[in-house]
Amino acid sequence: MLGVYGLISVVALRAQPPANPSTAAKPTPPAVAAKADDAASRLSWDATTKSYEAKPGEADAAFEFRVTNTSDAVVAIQTIATSCGCTAAELPPLPAAPYHLAVGATAPIRVLMDLKGKAGLVAKTVTVGTSVGSTLLTIQVNIPAAAVPTVAASGMGADRAKNLKIATHDRQAILKGDCAKCHATPAAGKMGQDLYGAVCTICHEANPRAAMIPDLHVARGPRDLAFWTKWISEGGPGTMMPGFAVKHGGPLDDDQVASLAMYLFAVFSHPAQAK
Repeated sequence: MLGVYGLISVVALRAQPPANPSTAAKPTPPAVAAKADDAASRLSWDATTKSYEAKPGEADAAFEFRVTNTSDAVVAIQTIATSCGCTAAELPPLPAAPYHLAVGATAPIRVLMDLKGKAGLVAKTVTVGTSVGSTLLTIQVNIPAAAVPTVAASGMGADRAKNLKIATHDRQAILKGDCAKCHATPAAGKMGQDLYGAVCTICHEANPRAAMIPDLHVARGPRDLAFWTKWISEGGPGTMMPGFAVKHGGPLDDDQVASLAMYLFAVFSHPAQAK
């Protein structure tokens, strides 16, 4: 059987903001910077983003990323989490978890995206957690209308339209029922950058991004740590942003809220840009 933990289906894009000279001198919390730097210096990937042009009639798209241990010690691949339930990732067969990558060894990580009910440019992410930090992988598929298999009115397409309509009336609905599989469940046990990749990118880093979803890379006003904490915890009244804190009906405990707020503060708190 393939997979460190079998096929892992858990929730959507890459949290890599564009270069911004005005933030070059802004201090980044040591825990955030060290985690990214450590993984980058000890692991080498053939790519962290891969794209594919879907053909008419294709029901899924397969990708393979290859990671090499370039450090002087064994690295353990501990978790693989996909950003959406329509995406699955696996490692080659192994005797036990975690997967131990020997010095100089290379391992393939295979990713499969379900294309049914989708059209246009669709992007999903896979967060690979290791003993030296985490890496965010991105897959992008351009799906022409002719490549989308027929979906019944009661199927995936209709469900998404229904869920969107419900969310406009009850922003907490995105964290309940079927929606929870993509927007809440994947948050379990995750912190900081991994948490962002699991439950935030599906909306805020989507390409194309829905018009009602704000672009976190563009600051319209001051965004300090208190701003991010309140926004994550309580959501935005009058918007589709739900409150993610447990006390507001969400899936995140106080520690998770704090870790996510710190990550967003470090990465996205740029000075306000002109409208």
